Amino acid sequence: MNTKTCHIYIDDKPYEFNVKGAFFWGKEELLYNKTNSVLSKMPWEHEGYKVVGAFINDEFSRLKESLTQNIIKAIKANNISLDENTFTLAKYHEIVNTDELHNQVINITRNLENEDFDFNIDALAERFGAILGYKLTSWVEELQKSHIQIRISRPNSLDINPPHRDGYLSYWEDIINVWIPIEGCNENPSLPVFPGSHLIPENNILRTASKGAEINGNIYYVPCILETKTGTIKMTRPNPKPGDALIFTPFLIHGAAVNNNKDITRVSLELRFPRV
Repeated sequence: MNTKTCHIYIDDKPYEFNVKGAFFWGKEELLYNKTNSVLSKMPWEHEGYKVVGAFINDEFSRLKESLTQNIIKAIKANNISLDENTFTLAKYHEIVNTDELHNQVINITRNLENEDFDFNIDALAERFGAILGYKLTSWVEELQKSHIQIRISRPNSLDINPPHRDGYLSYWEDIINVWIPIEGCNENPSLPVFPGSHLIPENNILRTASKGAEINGNIYYVPCILETKTGTIKMTRPNPKPGDALIFTPFLIHGAAVNNNKDITRVSLELRFPRV
């Protein structure tokens, strides 16, 4: 295990953080399937991502309310005192005010399923499938369940994933990633992506194995991508607006969503829809 510094740029601003792990260069192969990708019909396939409309009528407000109730439930499950009548997602960090408490909350909110939401998640799978021209589902066969993750990033924190590819995990190889902004999402904390990085072969990437990266005492399921031979990791925040979603291939390098808001917690929803 070595400790190395990850250097990245997000919208031309430099960031760095220390990562503990066993790092290695990959094999001479391209994991992204150019001939049979879920993005294969899209004119933006080369970029690897797109901001699209996601909701109609009152769907977004209903999803946000259901998500809020899930967070309140997780806070209460950890015996953290709160007033439900005045609680807001934006001020989450004032209620859950230590790393230890936050980690206890997200241990619940990062492992949710369709039935935890008062919302038709399958309708979203159908909608994004119509955009991509493929039938999608919320059911993950290898996990034998659906999987929904609420991301909560407090201001002035390292509540982040390292730069990574979800596609390194076998159950995320043939999916579409969906990132939905819920609260506090703007140009300051929105999810960064590395455009075109799904086309970088593995022998040009220095990374850890799954569950092999530790940042600020937290161990991550996803491998950390520390650097590439193609040059500096230069990421951008597509910054979808409320009611939109960022969709992207699981082989696109993304993460390191540092929350630069001064006093607002960022909350987002992550969905992953396999191709049928």
